[in-house]
Amino acid sequence: MHTDIVLHCFRDMRNVTITLADDLARWLRVRAAEEDRSVSSWLAQVIARMKAQQDGYQIAMERALAIQPRQAEWIDGRKPTRDELHDRAGLR
Repeated sequence: MHTDIVLHCFRDMRNVTITLADDLARWLRVRAAEEDRSVSSWLAQVIARMKAQQDGYQIAMERALAIQPRQAEWIDGRKPTRDELHDRAGLR
């Protein structure tokens, strides 16, 4: 007799019910089966990736907004003219 030992690690998890169109539900079942996963675990992984991406974006945005602007140091204590700012001598 063959017996498998299955370890279940339950963290704070919730059941969620979703309603899908038949074609979308079929596609989802096929996608999960292709990865030898249940629909539930496949969706959990997809949503976890989306959350990680959004969290990473939020962290990057907070870092970018925390950067203090630098004070410009003007040549000879004066602001450059428009022509000096837009001089493209290297492109001529």
